[in-house]
Amino acid sequence: MRIRFLIVLLMSFGLTASLQAQELNARVAVNASLISSQTDKKVFQTLQTTLITFLNNRKWTNDTYQPQEKINCNFLITIKKTVADNVYSGTLVVQAARPIFNSSYQSPLINFQDESFTFKYVEYQPVEFNENRVSGSDPQVSNLSATLAYYVYLLLGLDYDSFSSRGGDLFFQKAQQIVNNAPDGRDITGWKPFDSQRNRYWLAENLANNKYALIHDIIYGYYRLGLDMMYENEEEGRNALLNVVNLINTLNTDNPNSMIVPFFFQGKATEIVKALKKADPEAKTRARDILAKIDITNSNLYKQELK
Repeated sequence: MRIRFLIVLLMSFGLTASLQAQELNARVAVNASLISSQTDKKVFQTLQTTLITFLNNRKWTNDTYQPQEKINCNFLITIKKTVADNVYSGTLVVQAARPIFNSSYQSPLINFQDESFTFKYVEYQPVEFNENRVSGSDPQVSNLSATLAYYVYLLLGLDYDSFSSRGGDLFFQKAQQIVNNAPDGRDITGWKPFDSQRNRYWLAENLANNKYALIHDIIYGYYRLGLDMMYENEEEGRNALLNVVNLINTLNTDNPNSMIVPFFFQGKATEIVKALKKADPEAKTRARDILAKIDITNSNLYKQELK
């Protein structure tokens, strides 16, 4: 059962009749500025509108949502080149945030750039996805909807995990199923373990593999037990976050060079520092040393701010 504060409140007032909205409040931007000026850029505006409809109008779960519960997310497509007629290659940035209890603050759930996004799109063609037949007759066409659906299930899994222990398992499994049945064709990469060490394959694998099961405790502890508690009991919430740091250290020690650890940290360094600044000096020093070692990109931030 989905655990949402607003849902519980609304149900307590008996307002259940209108809980039918779709799950996403997705914004899509397609940047084609790198493409030759000879290309008709109108097709990319049409693509953008089509993808907004695809993401926001499709029902991705069996659960009911209030409009205020929709997950805020961004899909930013940068097209770098034309591979063939109507076939484009570029990057996809996926961002999603989750509201923190009793605040207006939105904490990042995912902030990930996919470097291997190739797809075919003919203006006004429908974008459709069938989870029972991920790869259609034209793999490059299917790769557009398959990649987007993959990230939708991923961000749903992260969101559900953040509210309920192991609540996102079903959606991580759906993402894994897309990987297993992904389109396979010329110029399509990111779905295979040998394509790179940090791609769609490895991200889904890490989230579905019991070897990395600790990541789910980390996600739940970070959001529900940590950030959500800061308003009611700041010390309890901070202690939960310190425990999360220890769990991340254990996960990283047991699985060095995994994809999931740096993935978790993306977009979180500043809020981690802010939450831990008032920690006990000894605990703060230990957290600083662990974070600086594991989240190397933000190592200096931790060293400077968690003195």
